[in-house]
Amino acid sequence: MTAATLGIVLGFARTLRHAGVPATPDRVQAMVTALDHLDVASPVDTYWAGRLTLCGDPADIARYDAAFAAYFGRVPIVRPPRVVTRLRAVPLEADEDEGTGEGGDAQLVGRASRQEVLRHRDLAALSAAERDEVRRMLALLAPRVGRRRTRRYGRARNGRVDLERTVRGMLRQGGEPTRLAHRARRRKPRRLVVLADVSGSMEPYADALLRFAHAAVRAAPFNTEVFTLGTRLTRITRELRARDPDVALRAAAVAIPDWSGGTRLGDALKVFLDQWGQRGVARGAVVVLCSDGWERGDPTQLGAQVERLARLAHAVVWVNPHKGKPGYQPITGGMVAALPHIDQLIAGHSLAALERLVQIIAEA
Repeated sequence: MTAATLGIVLGFARTLRHAGVPATPDRVQAMVTALDHLDVASPVDTYWAGRLTLCGDPADIARYDAAFAAYFGRVPIVRPPRVVTRLRAVPLEADEDEGTGEGGDAQLVGRASRQEVLRHRDLAALSAAERDEVRRMLALLAPRVGRRRTRRYGRARNGRVDLERTVRGMLRQGGEPTRLAHRARRRKPRRLVVLADVSGSMEPYADALLRFAHAAVRAAPFNTEVFTLGTRLTRITRELRARDPDVALRAAAVAIPDWSGGTRLGDALKVFLDQWGQRGVARGAVVVLCSDGWERGDPTQLGAQVERLARLAHAVVWVNPHKGKPGYQPITGGMVAALPHIDQLIAGHSLAALERLVQIIAEA
């Protein structure tokens, strides 16, 4: 096995550990040994070599499939095993001050999953262990934007009649009538642009939002752009193209000079539109702006730039972590100035809110 292939296997093992699969060194060595006897270039051989050596429990298979798709791009088509689900009756434990009673029937007890509870917890209030668990679940997200029609035409089964192709077909038949050829507008994926506020007020949520951006880059690397906003604008798309989320975020942290600094959203957004957005990055794109709306500069400047962005973009979605908290009202100067020009204002304080953002991006 070459050094490059070994590096890919080790990177995949790190991704599995982030997803919650215990890919221990002995299991990784077993996968490497198995691949020495298989075709490394075959996705099916690689899939089964990893699944049979790295998964130690049936519950690991779903996480393994999701991590394999995120790391290698897709999962080979495999026949799903037949699954039989059995419900077991669990008797309720009696209170200390109550009798057990005779003839009581067993009752089914439903308990909330730990992961389900974490999905709705505020990201700023998580413990270190809970934060690691949420990071593993964030790595499995796959934000994708829908497709749009282009100005170019291509072959189609129905639609407008393609006169040129129809006539050429008739000429090949000696002028005899032939089938009508049709054409329709070609479709291509929309671009997704993530603008993440990394100022001091956004520090409790910046890590999760950048991990969400990393998942978006991994899902569509050629149609996703990521920038950070603070006292200046920084493009971190290249840094987030690393497969490992931790490696990608460490590289992004080195590239961002104003992490946990001040907030000048209007000025940074103007630089983005002048240097990137006006030239085509924001045209027809779905733009996700992640910020709490605290603006140290002129809110009027921010409002004017968001209005300018809305004219270029297909949709502007503002993600505010504080919107998910009870009693929140968009009364800060930045939010008041930007609110009339955005399409949706959604929460971004929890994993469930970010999963909702994936759905909104897909439906935009």
